[in-house]
Amino acid sequence: MQAYFHKVCRHVFQRLRAQVFRMMQTVAIVIPVYNEAKVIGSVIEEVRAHGYEHIVVVDDGSADDSYLIATAHDVLALRLKINRGKGAAVKTGIMAANILGADVVVTMDGDGQHDPADIAPLIAPILEGRMDAVLGSRLLNRETMPFKKKVANSIGNFITWLFYGLLVSDSQSGLRAYSRYAALIIDTKADKYEYDSKVIREIKNNRLRFTEVPVQTRYTEYASTKKTKQGFINGLITLRRMIWKLIA
Repeated sequence: MQAYFHKVCRHVFQRLRAQVFRMMQTVAIVIPVYNEAKVIGSVIEEVRAHGYEHIVVVDDGSADDSYLIATAHDVLALRLKINRGKGAAVKTGIMAANILGADVVVTMDGDGQHDPADIAPLIAPILEGRMDAVLGSRLLNRETMPFKKKVANSIGNFITWLFYGLLVSDSQSGLRAYSRYAALIIDTKADKYEYDSKVIREIKNNRLRFTEVPVQTRYTEYASTKKTKQGFINGLITLRRMIWKLIA
């Protein structure tokens, strides 16, 4: 009986310690945007409604009012003078989060496809000290991904494994979380869409502890019809860049 009591007390203590540890952690949400003026305001407010106050928006040289809208929503808004690519915007945001002393950095797209409710399970393994990086995976979710996207994603996973030697279920997901250590050590040297795949390479090369958790994607009409997205043509361009970097 006494042994059982000690076991219960130890379990309660561990749970309380984990909760206190979580409360002490600063979580920064990095949102890269390019011509997302129509939705970035609502994205910021939705993230904030889920309890995340440390938000970094990086405008990748937008031609619309994305930067001004982000600034009006009282977040840390940074602006690249020219359109350099998603990877450059994400890296800029992570660098800013590191300078500000964030313990956990979350990256998410600025078009409203990601649900901020998925952030909590995404960061939990890092807050508990079990993982260095957590990748959100649309393929682990029971919801049905459009067939063409599923095929394109599978090809991307295969190519990422072929080039970098690590197989994951969703190599192109933009919803990810990193510990401070991982955010500091990952260096992809990629500015465009190949950034997502090269993060996988960095995870493997640096022997970071990682896992995947299921996340949902909201296929809104806006996100599905916008011109700047990782579609088939951009996918081919990304593949060409990856091959070139390997042989150059």
